[in-house]
Amino acid sequence: MNSPSGQPSIEIFGVLIMEPVVTLTDLLVTAVSFYAYLKLRKANRQGSSHQYFRLYFLIMALATAFGGITGHAFQYALGLEWKLPGWLISMLAVSALERGAISFLSPIVPKKVSNFLDAANIIELLAFAALSFITLNFIFVQIHSAYGLGLVLFPLCFYAFWKTGNKGAKILCLSVLFTILAVVFYTAKISISPWFNHLDISHIIIAIGTYLFYRGADEMGDISDISVRKNKISFGKAWRLLFSFS
Repeated sequence: MNSPSGQPSIEIFGVLIMEPVVTLTDLLVTAVSFYAYLKLRKANRQGSSHQYFRLYFLIMALATAFGGITGHAFQYALGLEWKLPGWLISMLAVSALERGAISFLSPIVPKKVSNFLDAANIIELLAFAALSFITLNFIFVQIHSAYGLGLVLFPLCFYAFWKTGNKGAKILCLSVLFTILAVVFYTAKISISPWFNHLDISHIIIAIGTYLFYRGADEMGDISDISVRKNKISFGKAWRLLFSFS
């Protein structure tokens, strides 16, 4: 059976599996996400920011499990509309990650700014979820992820790193930049072979990026420990330090 990505299907004990490697790499993201959730739950850091980070990994595990099974392996039997659960749940995950960063910044930004970011987080989630549901078009999931990671998470974490020097915020910034590679491979449809296509490469990059997100969240520490740098630095120096090994 021909799949949307062109990857050949296989049969296992008489059961047809469409896009088997795409399914497998999606489930790899599930495994990494669930691992991160368990590790962060065990660490049991206090504060709403860490609750949101744990929630992000748990929801992302559910989203990619749905995506792999209903959105790829058995899409031929369930139909395109069964991609929606994975799409919508992944949007919830990105929103939880945004809220984690917003909450983490709360000690060093005005209350009005935090409230505005909280409201914007809800509005953008509802808007893009509605568009995805109505159109069944993955482009709105992509736009939501790009907005959430590139225009919310990265700027907030960079600001946190600039003002506090927090190592976890630095790792999260670099993680966002790394995951951009997934967009490049997906959009350009760069594949190695029909058995390892652009979706598989994107999923591998996302799996690595998910682990890096975990390392960043783990390194952020307790919100009660957040304080501004004793010696202020310029925006330019903060940008240079972001890419340094120090």
